[in-house]
Amino acid sequence: MTSRGSRQVLTFSLGREVYGVDILRVKEIRGWSPVTRIPQSPGSLLGVLNLRGAIVPIIDLRVRFALASAEFNAMTVIIVLSLQTGQGQRECGVVVDNVKDVVDIALENIRPVPSMSGNDASEFIEGITTVDDQMLILLNPDELVARDLTPAALSDQAA
Repeated sequence: MTSRGSRQVLTFSLGREVYGVDILRVKEIRGWSPVTRIPQSPGSLLGVLNLRGAIVPIIDLRVRFALASAEFNAMTVIIVLSLQTGQGQRECGVVVDNVKDVVDIALENIRPVPSMSGNDASEFIEGITTVDDQMLILLNPDELVARDLTPAALSDQAA
């Protein structure tokens, strides 16, 4: 199979569900560490971290996906993603329950998101596939955090 026919995806879990993001968008994986809260920020924006001089917003995906909250523990991980925004390339961290593996996904096995009424998750879901008999929800990192990050927060990060 050629590299055009597949892509590598970092998989992680939130509760019982498994999600994935393109490995080329992952800048860093780090253990949980406390963040600095930002007053009056959206509920899913936990705060910011200073990563080697860059101020990086940290988003709790459990809150973003309206899942039950869970205690942060030794398995809790922050995945730092490289985002393409209207202001250029930025970084953002997402908190997940744990990181699972990097898997190769054949492009022909990725299915579109079915239409759903109510909140349309298809804005941040690229597709759905199966890995080892388990559903894998592929996320679009740019759209995933777009509503949580205001242009002001993104430009502050660049400073």
